[in-house]
Amino acid sequence: MAAAASAVSDTRVGGQLSTAESFRPVAGRDYPRDFNELVDWFSDEERCYAFLEGVRWREGFTCPHCGAQESYWRASRGRRRCTACRKDTSVTAGTVLDKTRLPLRTWFFAAWYVVNQKNGVSALGLQHVLGLGSYKTAWTWLHKLRRAMVRPGREMIGGPGKVVEVDETIIGGVRSGQSGRHVGHKIIVVIAVEVEGNGAGRVGMARIPNMTKDTLTGFILDNVQRGSIVRTDGWIGYFDVSRYRFQHEVTNVSASEDPANVVFPHVHRVASLVKRWLLGTHQGAISSKQLDYYLDEFTFRFNRRRSRHRGMLFYRLIEGAMATEPHPFERLKAAYSWWL
Repeated sequence: MAAAASAVSDTRVGGQLSTAESFRPVAGRDYPRDFNELVDWFSDEERCYAFLEGVRWREGFTCPHCGAQESYWRASRGRRRCTACRKDTSVTAGTVLDKTRLPLRTWFFAAWYVVNQKNGVSALGLQHVLGLGSYKTAWTWLHKLRRAMVRPGREMIGGPGKVVEVDETIIGGVRSGQSGRHVGHKIIVVIAVEVEGNGAGRVGMARIPNMTKDTLTGFILDNVQRGSIVRTDGWIGYFDVSRYRFQHEVTNVSASEDPANVVFPHVHRVASLVKRWLLGTHQGAISSKQLDYYLDEFTFRFNRRRSRHRGMLFYRLIEGAMATEPHPFERLKAAYSWWL
């Protein structure tokens, strides 16, 4: 074992690998630099299963049936049998990859393709690239991976002394004859954007049911670090922000000589990008119930747009897939009633 470990170490001097066969990637430490390296690293199903085990059980194996820790033997590929209760656990059980019939290698290639497309992915594009036999399979896979981008505990933006612009936008426009915050049946999205010099940093966004104090303050508390400088307009829904250890800067847009997109340029630019992205990638066919997942996909891509290490993005998506519950086709289809 020591000799093998030494050989692996030697092959990685200067970041170069001598042969794919002598190297086993470790989840959380090794990230493929390009697609060719991805193919080499995950040349068979055994390597894929081993990598997923490292992702899911990085802190050690705990039996989901009886709670026993690090007490198991390998029953079969990707399965561990608890020595205490004698029950098997698959590394993919209870995850997005649960009960998959296609090779894990294909899933890995799908994840790589998804994170490497700057402007989003269509099911048809995924089907063609992977050579999947049906559009239904590609559509299902794509939406499963979108679920894996959802991170309820994702990092908050801003920080002490950092400026964050917050404003709402309407997806789908406003009802004819109405203006301001009267939105009829349209979808309200609130957006927070870090200000970095003359540009935008990271973002946070969410679909909201209304623009009350509780809703808007709750969004800021969930997405912006305490101590941030929060810039908003004079809407009454933001009046409580300063009570929660934020420095609140208010600009009354209606009394200003400048329009909202000038007063809050960064948040309005991001709102415009979201709408264009939804229209271009999804042709505007967005279910209000599923908009949250599209917003999370946009956030995932936008906040990582400057990353030069695509392998890290691949790892983050696989990590999300292993932490996300199963989403079978029937469940997805029910949420997208317009699909068929």
